[in-house]
Amino acid sequence: MNNKYKILLVEDEENIKTFLSALLEASNYRVLSAATCKIAEIMHASHMPDLVILDLGLPDADGTTFIKTVRKSFATPIIVLSARSDERDKVNALDLGANDYITKPFGSAELLARVRSALRNSRVHNENSVLNGGKFVLDDFIIEYDARRVFIKGEEIKLTQTEFNIMAFLSGHCGKVMTYSSIIKEIWGYPDEGSVKKLQVNMANIRKKIGCKPGENKYIVNELGVGYRMVGKGE
Repeated sequence: MNNKYKILLVEDEENIKTFLSALLEASNYRVLSAATCKIAEIMHASHMPDLVILDLGLPDADGTTFIKTVRKSFATPIIVLSARSDERDKVNALDLGANDYITKPFGSAELLARVRSALRNSRVHNENSVLNGGKFVLDDFIIEYDARRVFIKGEEIKLTQTEFNIMAFLSGHCGKVMTYSSIIKEIWGYPDEGSVKKLQVNMANIRKKIGCKPGENKYIVNELGVGYRMVGKGE
């Protein structure tokens, strides 16, 4: 029991909570549950789960409040599971620190795949932390942060300063969708009328240099209309 991944399920609808608990437990996860934002915050602090599945429509507060609270101190993967399908809600949750966003209704197989991916990417991120020798390693792809160098299959890829900064930022959040606005804020510090276009041009240059063909999700995934994500091991 103690070796199982702990998942905190934050959901106030009893039928959905019962279904999700059974689904996750059948997949060998240990499930903790909370029906309000306040209880979820207390349980997260006391149990330190490996992952959180979060509904946004909670009775005492919006689920984004929970994301803000957790992100002040913790990097626990958070998957939002919500009936809100508006793109603005999705972008807002991701900007605040959610790792993934799934809209209801959802498929059981897809949810479990997203859970596995979030847990796997969280482990890879911890293993490849900047503090862990100053390197990011993903199969044949290596970033040396201190030397500001990038290698693929042992061959150095020449990036501009801006291109390297983008790659370093994405790799530091491996497996998580980083929205256009969060990348722009990190790299340039301010948004302007041409910010998204400027980012897209830099990303196109990066993808060309690292050998990504159009439509190919090797190393970096373009989440259309939302942002970019550095892939994790096993994807």
